[in-house]
Amino acid sequence: MRVVSGIKPTGNLHLGNYLGAVKQWVAMQDQIQAQGGETLYFIADLHGLTEFIAPAELTANTIEVTATMIAAGIDPARSILFNQARVPAHSELSWLLNNVARVGWLNRMTQFKDKAGKNREGASVGLYDYPVLMAADVLLYNATHVPVGEDQKQHLELARDIAAKFNTDYSSDLFTLPEPLVSKAAPRIMSLRDASAKMSKSNPSEQSVVKLVDSDDTIADKFRKAKTDPDLLPATLAELEGRPEARNLLTIFAALADRDPQDVLSEFAGKGFGAFKPALADLAVAKLGPIRDEMVRLLDDRAAIDAILTTGAEKARNLAAPVLASAQRAMGLVM
Repeated sequence: MRVVSGIKPTGNLHLGNYLGAVKQWVAMQDQIQAQGGETLYFIADLHGLTEFIAPAELTANTIEVTATMIAAGIDPARSILFNQARVPAHSELSWLLNNVARVGWLNRMTQFKDKAGKNREGASVGLYDYPVLMAADVLLYNATHVPVGEDQKQHLELARDIAAKFNTDYSSDLFTLPEPLVSKAAPRIMSLRDASAKMSKSNPSEQSVVKLVDSDDTIADKFRKAKTDPDLLPATLAELEGRPEARNLLTIFAALADRDPQDVLSEFAGKGFGAFKPALADLAVAKLGPIRDEMVRLLDDRAAIDAILTTGAEKARNLAAPVLASAQRAMGLVM
């Protein structure tokens, strides 16, 4: 079993990134390796180029995201941790797969439509084509499983379609068709000011998002001021229907505490948010504070982080090289 996943270096990772992705990766690192499998996690800096970003900012974000992942529990001695651009085979295989993928398949990708909006003609080719690079990211390592959220299932299906067509076209069994790895524990974290929208650092309200770099006081303040309703917490999850802010805070509490949401709700049933929010604030500070402190410590030695990425990239290149060479041979590019 080999699990591969990546995260874009957007900088200022927040609670939603941590609970929805990084925390799950740490758990997978332990679970998969206990079964004799491998985990590869990469910072998707090539994907970060699909919309313009200043070079210095991209570099800083890559270092920061790496530090955050390590601080959260990703162990470079146990998982292969690297940034995508240091493994040229990602780009090389992506070009080969561009000639296997069909335009009609890419036209069905909903995320391009969402991200490009009305400015499709002005969007970069990379923004349109990045699902093929995503396919290369996982097929390059013959990943058996890929962690996916609801918004990424379509991309994994594309990767499977590309792999199947390559294998058929070139009479090959080179590429493994990766399976989705959906963690029921991975929650969808919403804004603290509007639970109809995902938590995002692009939200103009600082109070809507808990950043992993926030101080203890700031984390506590954001939870105490989080939007709620005047009703008491009920005894069952079904009774939270129509109360998105209440459900969001309950989801965050349960995810941080590694508890079942119903178990948490039973503890606070009949109580108001005057009791629940301070308890959530204390829990968030206790869980996120040590990650922030370790991240800050790691960022004091950026050369050490660069060395970790260098070592991880060498391991990744060694895994990727034979797969890329086999793809080139299958397509008649090398003898």
